[in-house]
Amino acid sequence: MISQLKSIYSTYTKKLNMKHKIENNRFSVLTKKALLTTVAVGTLSVGAVAAQASENSLLGTIYHVYVNGERVGAVDDKGLLDKTVDAKIQEMQKDFKGLDLTVGNQLSVLPEKVFRPSTQNKETLDKVTAELEVQANASAITVDGKEIVLLGSKEDAEKVIKQLTLGFVSEEKLKELEQRKKVDVELPAIKVDESRILDVQMKEKVSFSEKNVKPSEVLTVEEAVNLLKKGVKEEEKYEVAQGDVLGDIAEKHDLTSEELLALNPDIKEDSLLKIGSTLNVTALKPFVHVVVKEESSRNEEIPYEQEVVEDADLPKGETKVKQQGVNGEKNIQTIVTKENGVEVNKEVTHEEVLKEPVKHIVLKGTKVIPSRGSGSLAWPAVGGYVSSKMGHRWGKMHKGIDIARPSDRTIKAADNGVVESAGWDGGYGNKIVINHQNGMKTTYAHLASIDVSVGQTVARGAKIGVMGTTGQSTGIHLHFEVYQNGQLKDPMQFLN
Repeated sequence: MISQLKSIYSTYTKKLNMKHKIENNRFSVLTKKALLTTVAVGTLSVGAVAAQASENSLLGTIYHVYVNGERVGAVDDKGLLDKTVDAKIQEMQKDFKGLDLTVGNQLSVLPEKVFRPSTQNKETLDKVTAELEVQANASAITVDGKEIVLLGSKEDAEKVIKQLTLGFVSEEKLKELEQRKKVDVELPAIKVDESRILDVQMKEKVSFSEKNVKPSEVLTVEEAVNLLKKGVKEEEKYEVAQGDVLGDIAEKHDLTSEELLALNPDIKEDSLLKIGSTLNVTALKPFVHVVVKEESSRNEEIPYEQEVVEDADLPKGETKVKQQGVNGEKNIQTIVTKENGVEVNKEVTHEEVLKEPVKHIVLKGTKVIPSRGSGSLAWPAVGGYVSSKMGHRWGKMHKGIDIARPSDRTIKAADNGVVESAGWDGGYGNKIVINHQNGMKTTYAHLASIDVSVGQTVARGAKIGVMGTTGQSTGIHLHFEVYQNGQLKDPMQFLN
């Protein structure tokens, strides 16, 4: 009888060992202890073992549950554990729709055959719910070896990179480039007014990797695009230039005046900025730069040159076009490199003159005619200053300027011309009008005396009278008016 029981126990032990292999090295010690305990009980109760082995009524399986390597308890039904995990994932899924949620490799289960199985299902499952962290399967975008942003899938990560690219090159041109790369043939000569993308790539090394993370760390495609495009603020220096004010400097760098002052505690809002001094400013530095190389061909104008030739037969002050200028034309082909839309390099690959420009030649008269003015007016007094400008004064229009306090009261002709009128004219008092024979006339009023007569030719700077206070005048001064082609003009536009 004893030998028969030993045989039955031996067979049972072999089957038990074969069925319950150790799942990983970490749990081998635990399993060995369980088996030793079973053997000890069997040795003490050989008869009982034989009876249980034959009836198999008290033998059952329990499941040891481990979270992050730590045992939290055991359950007698693995299905209960699965339901608990699923329930926690479903609860989290409400807040993170669209994400692939999982518990990863945090949870481990080790089954064990035991006699009279006894577990505490509720306590174990409560611990699992409390300690198990739901994670999201995510795709990380890494830039130059640094993980920057997490997306819900590799497809989303690829969408982010494509959207960044489409911010600086059209989808049509991008598809055209991809198609050309597949064919890999030599490009034909570019046509006028045509442009084509030669290359599009990221300046930085961008890669993707899969990992499990907290769902709250995963961004949407739109959020990721904005983050990579905006980047981070990094400190840089700005050199103060002439005309700079605090508010303008702050605005140039997307700062408020308060933020700029905080970056520069040694200056105050009313501080005088010294030209050449440096200020701390911040500038946004994108995480990635889309580099686009674009080739283009276009025809450009070549501006004509202007040349002025003096002509002794043409009256001084007159000009005449001898040859009308005509712009030329050239074809220019370039390859422009841009980073995030900003031009960083321009290479001219071909330049050809299609039509030479024609010089614009103007003849300038140098012949002096005593009765003809040059169009440029000399100061009509000896010193003095403008005591009253042209404009509305005392309810009416003041048609010229008043010149007072000269060092000498001599009144002089502002330019060559012929005396058109000379004499008394009501409120003007003694008045002289000179016709400069070029569309311009000048008027001199309130003179104490007149030294020229009608029809007389006068030279620029010649004495024509003496300053006075005749007519409606409040003091000794010269009232001076200018007319051009019959229109009243401000004398200050013509006086040298």
